[in-house]
Amino acid sequence: MNLNPFLLGLLAFFIFSCKKGEVKPEKETETTEVTDTKTVDKTIPEPEVSLDPVQANRLAELPFRCILNQYPNKTGQVLSDSADLGTPKSLHPAFYGCFDWHSSVHGHWSLVKLLKDYPDLENGDSILTRIKENISKQNIKKEINYFKREQEYSFERMYGWSWLLKLQSELDSWDTPEGKQLSANLKPLSDFIVSRYIEFLPKLNYPLRVGMHGNSAFGMSFAYDYAKQSGNEELKTVIDQTARRLYLKDKNCPIDWEPDGFDFFSPCLEEIDLMHRVLPRDEFTYWIDDFMPQLKSKKFEMKPAVVTDRTDGHLVHLDGLNFSRAWVLYRLAKEMPNEYGHLKALADKHLGASLPVITDGSYEGEHWLASFALYALSER
Repeated sequence: MNLNPFLLGLLAFFIFSCKKGEVKPEKETETTEVTDTKTVDKTIPEPEVSLDPVQANRLAELPFRCILNQYPNKTGQVLSDSADLGTPKSLHPAFYGCFDWHSSVHGHWSLVKLLKDYPDLENGDSILTRIKENISKQNIKKEINYFKREQEYSFERMYGWSWLLKLQSELDSWDTPEGKQLSANLKPLSDFIVSRYIEFLPKLNYPLRVGMHGNSAFGMSFAYDYAKQSGNEELKTVIDQTARRLYLKDKNCPIDWEPDGFDFFSPCLEEIDLMHRVLPRDEFTYWIDDFMPQLKSKKFEMKPAVVTDRTDGHLVHLDGLNFSRAWVLYRLAKEMPNEYGHLKALADKHLGASLPVITDGSYEGEHWLASFALYALSER
């Protein structure tokens, strides 16, 4: 059979090209393995995701530095006239540090939590002295007066409120003379915040399904814990009724739409976290099967959020998202291990993605992320 000279030449070209393009396999080493597109160094350890004394001291360092750090500061106040102006410390003598009021509050929670769990914490005496200076009876009275300003009716609603009650819960269970005194000092402000919850929640006709401060599911979660711990049936009832009214009929949460670019909460998972608290186990099982049935699959995956610039105060929110996702997943895995025990590994991935980088020297994340990391670790 005679072949066209052009075809013969083309065939020869392809044979030569294939031989030239062959890549001989490199000698295997013990330090690397190839996965899809990345070379992974086996000598690099997995991120540490446990809470031990070393991690505790690391996490305490950040709020310890910032609770007395008055500037930079975002006061978030509403002015009725020039007389309302003041320095952060004059406006909020208890919670003026850490850039904003709510971050100062949960910075204090972090330090109290760590002092309770690790009595030999480095700088423990100095930390306790600072907390006692801030949470004094006189300072708390001034904080209440600020909340009573007519134009500040919605100040820190409900994100800061929730963290304030978290701090009160921590102090209430601190069985030391200092803990009892601090608990008593803070209690009038906590009682005031409870009254604000009871007044506001019946007015909330629609949920706030956002990934930032306004998220209404998160806003009720810590408050519900406080209501149970303190035996406040009125607060517990109003949260139970509001959660059912706002969320009970929800189905098929669009988790694939998450995250938005500035999220530090997962709207879907925060709703689960609240309903897990409020609903009896059997009722919750039926509800979550409609709301996020894919969570039961052992193949369920959700990639940790990636932060491109930790000096950007909004983009660094995504580190917080990794921590808040983790704390919801840990709680489910711990309390319903037969159905959701597999989610612990996914939570570890999220925690491990952000835990090593929260002390990178940027105040945008430093002033608040330790609290998110600590809560996730405590849920683990």
